[in-house]
Amino acid sequence: MTSIFDSYQLGNLKLPNRIVMSPMTRNRATPDGLATPSMASYYAQRATAGLIVTESTQPSLQGQSAPYTPGLHNDEQVAAWRTVTTAVHANGGRIFAQLLHAGRVSHPEIAGQHPVAPSAIALNADVFTGPKGLLPAPVPRTLSAQEVRDQVQAFADAARRAIDAGFDGVELQGASGYLIQQFLSSNANQRTDAYGRSVTGRIRFAVEVAEAVADAIGADRVGIRVSPGGQVWEMVEDDVPQLYSALIDALAPIGLAYLHAIAITEEDALFALRKAWPTTFIVNPGGRFGPRYTDRAWADQWLANGADLISFGRAYIANPDLVERLRIGAPLNESDRDTWYGGGDAGYLDYISHQH
Repeated sequence: MTSIFDSYQLGNLKLPNRIVMSPMTRNRATPDGLATPSMASYYAQRATAGLIVTESTQPSLQGQSAPYTPGLHNDEQVAAWRTVTTAVHANGGRIFAQLLHAGRVSHPEIAGQHPVAPSAIALNADVFTGPKGLLPAPVPRTLSAQEVRDQVQAFADAARRAIDAGFDGVELQGASGYLIQQFLSSNANQRTDAYGRSVTGRIRFAVEVAEAVADAIGADRVGIRVSPGGQVWEMVEDDVPQLYSALIDALAPIGLAYLHAIAITEEDALFALRKAWPTTFIVNPGGRFGPRYTDRAWADQWLANGADLISFGRAYIANPDLVERLRIGAPLNESDRDTWYGGGDAGYLDYISHQH
């Protein structure tokens, strides 16, 4: 029987185990999107994971989702991230950068840019803007067809910068209500051109981004995250089985390294994804802020059901030595929710290993 402690070949990477550190926003970057020495320490502490996927990283200033999130759209950000990747590799780890464009889940107060989206349909929610606190999300500006292609290019350019910064690959954030899923959705995407109208139109942006990024850095260094049927940030996806079947059929020939699925929809739908997806299949059983953390039992269950790798999110906040704790059955530390987003090193670097 497959174990989460078995090694695994992911593209050109030999993973020592099947445990993935899931991307989690921590808002510890500088105001201009630079990774910090504390971020280098944070990720290096967790380098025993088979694979680390970083917090969401904007491919352009316009794509920034919140204050103090890192970017990969200029040379200074590349240099700052290089300190992180160097630290992780020095500790024997492997690390992908997650590329996320916020789309309509943003505000001009965050980065001085007006949000853009598939359609001019506002998110009916407040977004955190920094010093001015929570403010209602504005009506985004509709991307022209040329601007959609520009956003595709921005992802490809950021992927090249990620490799320059020493990352082993990138993950495209196609889940959790951000730009790629906004195009997939049937409520945020009301376009009547080739990027809307039908299932074929709604998947087009995701497929073009994946193709462009694969062309830029090699398909074996690219993964994509999805949340079929996920309703974060007011997402609505009509015909989920048809939509994701079409998406998988279009993505499969590209030869991406992996598909990273958040377990939000029915298990049968995820089993269908596993059956249809030709390469590595990663599952995050806990969903996005689900009522239960991913644990060893859940990981074993999903491996038995065909997943290749299992991603752990919140458990990694307070347990930098999560792999060893799972191996020996040690209890897990509880994280302090008040320090999840922003702040200093408290609740970030001060969680101790089971040996202390």
